[in-house]
Amino acid sequence: MRSVEAAASWPVENAAVAVVSSAGVVGSLGDQQRVFPLASVTKLLTAYAVLVAVEEGAVEWDQPAGPPGATVRHLIAHTAGYAFDKPEVQAAPGTRRIYSNAGFDLLASFVSEACEMPFATYLHEAVFVPLGMKSSALVGSAGAGAESCAADLALFAAELLSPSLVSAELVGEATSVVFPGLNGVLPGYGMQKPNDWGLGFEIRDGKSPHWTGLSSSPRTFGHFGQSGTFLWVDPDISAACVALTDLRFGPWAVEAWTPFSDGVRAELVSRRA
Repeated sequence: MRSVEAAASWPVENAAVAVVSSAGVVGSLGDQQRVFPLASVTKLLTAYAVLVAVEEGAVEWDQPAGPPGATVRHLIAHTAGYAFDKPEVQAAPGTRRIYSNAGFDLLASFVSEACEMPFATYLHEAVFVPLGMKSSALVGSAGAGAESCAADLALFAAELLSPSLVSAELVGEATSVVFPGLNGVLPGYGMQKPNDWGLGFEIRDGKSPHWTGLSSSPRTFGHFGQSGTFLWVDPDISAACVALTDLRFGPWAVEAWTPFSDGVRAELVSRRA
């Protein structure tokens, strides 16, 4: 794909990009095996492990978890009321969308207790091993502490497009808006009204500004990371894009990612025509 070549102009030392469709990887740039810290793209992997736990019956969405009145569903959807980086309650459950690394750490602890193993082990055995993600590992926080390579995340993106570890219905639920209408800050992009989210997956909807493309469908879901990484899936064109870099998120990413994603999407759509 010619559109992925635009990533070669990003002001980074190393970048790896993969574009995935129902046919597999249809475009790439950079070292696909190079391992990068994912920062908050980690949340997608953590969320998927939670989906596996729900599918297995080890965890239920409406089980109490976190502060009084909160559930597993609140934690994974950033509506439990916790602050960004510590388990300090700032709002009643279900009343605000407060993006929270602390909430994801507590979510992982809950799953760890339910499955009777460290969460990093559960993520490895439930997601990484069956998908063949040999270079991926959770080495820190369940919200921001994974590392992986583009080749591995391409396998994960393919799973999101055509689920095999959990039902398509469960993925559909996880990538649909839960607790709709809640406002909140999207880190790096400011207040969004509303700040729609699924079960661990950020949903584009009508957010502006946003890190995906201007042409991305409202159903587009995924996550970006402060380490200069992103993964989006646009179900309207049955395609996904992974980008990993070694430069922290900043103005360069705000300027580069949206036109890049628009270019990738346009080329994908033209190929389908």
